[in-house]
Amino acid sequence: MPMFRTNDLPESDVYTVLANARRREAVRHLTTANGTVTLGELATAIAAEETEESPPPQAAYESVRSSLRQTHLPMLDDLGIVEYDPDTHVIRLRERARDVDTYMEVITSYGITWGELYRTLGVLSLFVVVAALLDVPLIARVDPLLWASLSLFAFAAAIGTQFWTHRWYVLRSLRGFDREAR
Repeated sequence: MPMFRTNDLPESDVYTVLANARRREAVRHLTTANGTVTLGELATAIAAEETEESPPPQAAYESVRSSLRQTHLPMLDDLGIVEYDPDTHVIRLRERARDVDTYMEVITSYGITWGELYRTLGVLSLFVVVAALLDVPLIARVDPLLWASLSLFAFAAAIGTQFWTHRWYVLRSLRGFDREAR
């Protein structure tokens, strides 16, 4: 499995996947989980998201489970995004999911995308360092090098948090890359 996005999945198929909230949530859940879940776990997570109740009501759970089993997971399996075993009800994320991930901005727990967070950190960091260099009161009391160091630390913390949130996906990708190198 290549470590980088392959873009093998036609754009029309990507949009078909993204057109349904349950398929989007299934891919998102698998991406942030360890990459392997059972149908029951996935149905519970999606039903809880839809109803905003944990545990979700039984009727919502059954509805989600049924639609995943009959429609969404077979489609995602056919497209090579997940591997779904209908006998064991185990679902595994495949490398081709990275092609879909390109179109899905991952939202942080604070309700903003990682891209928005990084852009905000960059602009704030630049502003504070320039303000310190221009002797803006209060900000100039701290050395610009310290402001720059704090900014780099904030970026490192955000990157570490993002990697930790998606650790199973990243590790699986690295293992796939390692197998390719052999």
